[in-house]
Parts: sequence; C-alpha cells; structure tokens
Amino acid sequence: ARRARRATANRTITMLKAALNKAFNDGLVSEDLEWRRFKPFENVNAARPGYLTIAEAKRLINAANPATGFRDLVHAALQTGARYGELCALKVRDFHRGKLAIHQSKSGKPRDIVLSDEGVAFFEQLTAGHDPAALMLRQPDGGPWIKSAQSRPMRAACERAKIVPAIGFHQLRHTWASHSVMNGVPLLVVARNLGHASTGM
Repeated sequence: ARRARRATANRTITMLKAALNKAFNDGLVSEDLEWRRFKPFENVNAARPGYLTIAEAKRLINAANPATGFRDLVHAALQTGARYGELCALKVRDFHRGKLAIHQSKSGKPRDIVLSDEGVAFFEQLTAGHDPAALMLRQPDGGPWIKSAQSRPMRAACERAKIVPAIGFHQLRHTWASHSVMNGVPLLVVARNLGHASTGM
C-alpha cells in the first residue's frame, strides 16, 4: 500500500514539474533549481504479472458493483478476452450457438469468439428473455457504456478486491488469454478469439 501511494505521488509530482517547467520556459518564474533538486521515490513501480490469478479474478467479479452493471462487464471480459469497446457494442443477438459475434473490432474485421462451457452458461443467463436487438451489457438506465466509463469503477473494484497495484480493464483480456493457454486451449484458437492474425502476438 505504501509503494502504491508513493507511485501515485511520483506521477503527481511529474505533472506538477511539467507545469512548473512551462512557467519557467514562459518566463513566469526566474529559476527552476528548486524543483530540479526534487528526487522521486525509488523502486515504487513494482511490476505485477500481466494477468490475475483465478482467486483474484473471482474476487474482482465479486467486488464489481452489480447495481451499475459493471459486474457483468467484468465477468464478460474474463469469459471472452474481448476489448472494452467490443463488449460495449454487443447486442443480445450476438450470442448464438456457443459463440459471440464481434462486429466492431479494433482491426475492423468481424470475428467469432468461441466460449467455454462456463462462458456459454454466463451468456445464456445474461441474455435470457431480452430483446435480440437490445444491448447485452448496459448501464442501469439501459444506456450504453461509453468510452472511459470503466476506469473509475475498475479502480473501485480493485480496491475492494484488494488487488494492489490496481489493474486496468485491458488486463482482463490478458487474464483470459493467459489462463486459456495454461489450460491447453490451442494457440490458434486463442489468437482467433482475440482477433489476432497469427499466434505471434
């Protein structure tokens, strides 16, 4: 926790120094010696694995707020490896015969995501009784999740789940890929599900 706070302090000081440097360059202050002397905390950006353990993933799902629909969003990401924007665009009809149809992808190419039995059960429950044209994952008012709306609830869920340092939503994609490979899913299937042209990535 102390390391996380010091990393935050370093990021804040970096932004402050950028503002002070601009003031110096614009001639608003006469010298920059004082903040050039400042040294950031060392060894605070501890690397964590690029993916969650199974236990961490379960804690994160349980910690995500169900009232806002964010729990379903997190769960969907962990079942598919899909990107945030891809999940936000899903319609109920995109779940069919054990697969998810991704129409809007980063590459611009549509693809199908093959689901595990657990994934099929999750999406069956998520879509049951809903209009095929409706958004699959939505906010409480029925509206879509918009760009960057995941950041704040993700930080809150990580805090409640005691995941330190907190991860970003994109690491849920890494988590799906890592556990798929560890559980013997062929690399070609993992690549196709993620929307990669080859197994290289």
